[in-house]
Amino acid sequence: MNNPVLHICKMTGVAGTENHLLTLLPGLAKRGLNIHLWVLTEPDKPLTDYLAEMRGRGVPAEGIPIHKDVELPLIGQLAARIRALAPAAVHTHLIHADWHGIPAARRAGVKRIFTSGHNDDQFRRRPAIRLIQAYLWRRLTAGIAISEAVRQFMIRVELAPPRKVHTVHYGLDPAPTEGRIERIVARAEWGLSADQVVIGSVCRLIEQKGLPYGLRAFKAVAERFPQVRYVLIGDGPLRGGLQQEAESLGVADKVIFAGWQADAPIKMHAFDIFLMPSLWEGFGLVMLEAMAARLPIVASRVSALPEICQEGQTGFLAPPGDVATLAERLSALVGDPALRAAFGAAGRARLESAFSTAKMIESTLGVYRAGGL
Repeated sequence: MNNPVLHICKMTGVAGTENHLLTLLPGLAKRGLNIHLWVLTEPDKPLTDYLAEMRGRGVPAEGIPIHKDVELPLIGQLAARIRALAPAAVHTHLIHADWHGIPAARRAGVKRIFTSGHNDDQFRRRPAIRLIQAYLWRRLTAGIAISEAVRQFMIRVELAPPRKVHTVHYGLDPAPTEGRIERIVARAEWGLSADQVVIGSVCRLIEQKGLPYGLRAFKAVAERFPQVRYVLIGDGPLRGGLQQEAESLGVADKVIFAGWQADAPIKMHAFDIFLMPSLWEGFGLVMLEAMAARLPIVASRVSALPEICQEGQTGFLAPPGDVATLAERLSALVGDPALRAAFGAAGRARLESAFSTAKMIESTLGVYRAGGL
């Protein structure tokens, strides 16, 4: 059997990066690579189901405990385990895996080390973190950025050598179903009628997602279109505050906090418009899921989102935090079913042509080949 390609990632839950790896790693395995995954897990978040799902897709996966952001003994432990595995390459994802996995791979004598950048998080701008990342970049074979926006961030902020960073967009293969039954079932679950126009968001309820601006924009839309409803699928630390915001805006009876849903991509068929008012976003895999469901999109013109949503063709873009523009764009779609259908069809076509999993996997293999793997 060929030497493994070991992927290392710190995870605390299942969101964009984690779902991406559930597609990428089995895809690489099907192309003949011996893929392994080590997940750095916090003691109270073992991600047992996720690891089982990855193994069920043919990728050996195990959890390794991590107790704090910087855990120097863990580097030595990882190095010993890497020597025993003898991988042909190590590939890290997210900052905790970078800080522990890259030094461990170097210590273990691995010649080919790759990383993927999945976000342009603001904390990465801190001087100490920039210096650490710049140091690590000099010890890498190559890196993958999931969007051109993230690539430019890595070059500008993390001082990554431009020749080492390659843009490989996330990919998604849409299900063949048209979603009619899923739409009926989800709407019935939420007490929504067939004729109500539903705006929806799917995300963690955190600051990055800009949801207070989405709620304020929705209030303006609801004043013009009283039958419109807003469904938020997801959970997170801001849920209570967002519910209070909806109360204070007088729209609590029109906003449904649906919580975390394992089948969120299916339930998105109940939406008519997808709203993504993020303040920053490394890529936005959920936007591809919205395109798969043929939803028109209203999103922030920030980070990678303009690489996915084409202004005036698959949706509308607004400056981040611009409530008035968000409301105007949403209202235009609420009031025009034909425009919604046209944007949704164009988004589905764009997904199939530009963001396939086959393209993502082949581009990743190209980075590996260029790195001598």
